[in-house]
Amino acid sequence: MASSSSNEALHPTILTVPGLNGSGPSHWQTLWEQRRPDTVRVDLGMWHTPHRNSWVTKLDQAIRRVEAPVVLAAHSLGCIAVAWWAELSPQLPDGPVVGALLVAPADVDRPEAPAEVKGFAATPRLRLPFPSIVVASRDDPWITLERARGLAADWGSEFIDAGERGHLNADSGLGDWRAGQELLDGVLLESFEAGGHGTAPTEARSLVAREVRRRAGSGGFEAHGT
Repeated sequence: MASSSSNEALHPTILTVPGLNGSGPSHWQTLWEQRRPDTVRVDLGMWHTPHRNSWVTKLDQAIRRVEAPVVLAAHSLGCIAVAWWAELSPQLPDGPVVGALLVAPADVDRPEAPAEVKGFAATPRLRLPFPSIVVASRDDPWITLERARGLAADWGSEFIDAGERGHLNADSGLGDWRAGQELLDGVLLESFEAGGHGTAPTEARSLVAREVRRRAGSGGFEAHGT
């Protein structure tokens, strides 16, 4: 998604990364894409029969096409695709991705995981090279809260306990999920300098941690640092 002016080019682009079967018309990712001019979906293809290497390749191509800093907003299997991208296409600290919001990551390693997602196992556990937040629900049928917390710790992500909200999808009744947008606007989009140059990773992570705690204190989320 190229920008028409240098100032616009410095404003981050949010790339949504859906999971298995894509995100339907009532999903918060779809609503963000419709209502936010800075947000566009990554067309991973093969939504019903995902292939890990194909998804990683298409995600990499989408990131490299953007002429601006990139923030990834992933859901479910899309979170695992982001983790695989970070492992297979490693970027330097000043690379294009400046942050990620990873919502309801799917546990592809559990024995009862659907056959369609087994090809994404075993989940990468390397620390992500950019600031990130994992948001998980206590009654998500795709992952336990403890497993989600463990992934956040491995990825170096701040962790947010969203309470009992299912898979944090359209069925969860989130609508356009204002709390999620505020996390992006108030944390990730401001974790780099006004000139478009990223802060040092340690500083950016500190900004993320501080803002997560502040927002948790104001209500709407229960947050825990990793």
